[in-house]
Amino acid sequence: MKITRRTALISTTAAVLGAGAAVPASAQKSADQLRILFNDAVPNVDMYFNSQRTGLILAHQAWDMLVHRDPATFEIKPSLATDWKFTDDNTLDLTIRQGVKFHDGSGLTPDDVVYTINMAADPASKVATPSNYAWIDKAEKTGDWTVRIKMKRPTPAALEYLAMVTPIHPKAYREKVGPEGFSAKPVGAGPYKIVKNDQGKEIFFERFDDYWKGSPKGVPAIKKLHVRFVPDLATAVTEVLAQKADWIWNINPDQANDINKMPFLQAVRQESMRVGYLSIDAAGRSGAGNPLTNLKVRQAIWHAVDRKQFAEKLVGGGSRVPPAPCFPSQFGCDADAAVKYDYDPAKAKALLAEAGFPNGFDVEMVSYVQPTSWGAAIQNYLNAVGIRAKITQLQVAPAIQKAQKGEAPLYMGSWGSYSINDVSAILPVMFGAGALDNYSKDPELEKLVAEGGATSNTEARKKAYSAAVKIATEKAYWLPINTYVNTYAFSKALDFKTFPDELPRFYFAKWK
Repeated sequence: MKITRRTALISTTAAVLGAGAAVPASAQKSADQLRILFNDAVPNVDMYFNSQRTGLILAHQAWDMLVHRDPATFEIKPSLATDWKFTDDNTLDLTIRQGVKFHDGSGLTPDDVVYTINMAADPASKVATPSNYAWIDKAEKTGDWTVRIKMKRPTPAALEYLAMVTPIHPKAYREKVGPEGFSAKPVGAGPYKIVKNDQGKEIFFERFDDYWKGSPKGVPAIKKLHVRFVPDLATAVTEVLAQKADWIWNINPDQANDINKMPFLQAVRQESMRVGYLSIDAAGRSGAGNPLTNLKVRQAIWHAVDRKQFAEKLVGGGSRVPPAPCFPSQFGCDADAAVKYDYDPAKAKALLAEAGFPNGFDVEMVSYVQPTSWGAAIQNYLNAVGIRAKITQLQVAPAIQKAQKGEAPLYMGSWGSYSINDVSAILPVMFGAGALDNYSKDPELEKLVAEGGATSNTEARKKAYSAAVKIATEKAYWLPINTYVNTYAFSKALDFKTFPDELPRFYFAKWK
C-alpha cells in the first residue's frame, strides 16, 4: 500500500501567499519578546510531574541541573555542580556551586540539592517517569558545599540523567507551598524565570537578571518569552503565517517548502532521538484474552505496516526505521539482535487466519500523534489485512493517561528518551517491571532489562540488553515505526539553532 503525502493545511498557506503577505513584519524584536506556540498543553511545568517533551523544553529554560550536557558534543560540563567524582561504582560525590540564586532571591545550597534528589527518588512522590530516578538510593550532605549521591546500582548514564531530567528546586519554597502551589507558581535557578503561569494555557518568562555568571547556557539575548498552547495545528500555523507568533515546531512536513516561500518565515528540519511506535497489548491489560495477546496476531501487525515507506515518504527529512525498540545511537540498542519483519500483507493475513481470525477483528487505537495523517496511515495498513482499528485521537496528556491506565489496546505514541543516549532511558519505560507503559508484562524481558541496568560492566550490559531486544522483537511486543524529524517554522528575524537532542534552547536565540 503506497502512502501519498497529504497537505491538510496548504490552503491556509496558499491563501496567505495569495494575499501577498499583506500583514507587515511584526516579530517582537522591538518588544524584545519571542512568541512561542506549542500544540500540547502542559498541565504541570514541573518536570518531575510531566513526561511530555514540551514540559522538558520549558523546564530547561527556567531550571538548571547539577551538570550541563553540551548539545553539540554531548560533553558533560559543570553547572550547579562545579566538579564531581565517582568514588566507587555506587557513589558520586559533587561540589555545589556557591553564589547561585533562585528566582525568589534565595541562595541555592546543598540542602536544596539533597532535598530535590531525595524527593525525585522517593516512590511516594509519584514522579511521572520513575525509571529516570530509580537508580538513586539517596542523597546526603557531606560538607558545607558537598553532596553525595548513593546509587542503588552502578549507573553509567548517571551524569546524563543529572544533566537532562534532574532540575534543582528550592527546598524552603517548595515545602512552604507544596507540590500544587509549586506547579502553579514555580521557582527555579535557570536563565529565565516564570512570571505568570496560566496552567495549560500560557506561560510568561522573563530573563533572570541575577542568573549566575559563567553558565554554559549563557545570558539570554531575548528578554521575554511568551508561550501559548494552541491545540489545533491548523490554528497554530495560521497564527505564524499571520505573524501573531514567531516560533512553532512539528508542523506538517509538507508545509516546509511553502513556509520557506514566505518572505518573513523559514522552515528547518532536524532528526531527533525520538522514536515513533505502536504499543501492542500483549499482556491483555485492556481486556483479558483480546486478540493482541496472540503472538501470531502481533506478528501479523508487524508484517502489515510498511515502515520504510512510512518513514521515507510520509515523515521524510531523513526519517529512518529503527530495527530495535530504541534509538540507533543509544548504548545497548543492538540492531543485530532484533528479529526482522519485512512488509508482507499476505503473510499478515495468513498469520491472522492461523491465529483464528480469518476475517480480522475490531480494535481501538489510542493516539495523540500529529499530523493525524500518520495515524490514518497506520490505520489503513492494518485495515488492509483485516484489523479494523478505530482511532481515539486525544491531546497528549489525556492520551498518555489513558495508555498508562491500561486502556489502550493499540497505542500510537512516541518516546524521546529525554535525549539520553542510553537504552536505560527507554527499555525500562516500555518493558520494565512496574512501568506504566509496559504492555508486555514479560517476566524474562523485565529481568533482562533490570540486569542491563544493574551493572557498570559494558559487556554485561550489552549482553543483557541484546537479549532483551531479541525477546521484544521476537514476540512482537512494541513496534518501532520511525525516527522523528522535527519541522520548525520561525521568523527570519530570529537567529535560532536546532539540535539533534530535540531540545529547543530559547536562551541561545537572539534577534538578528
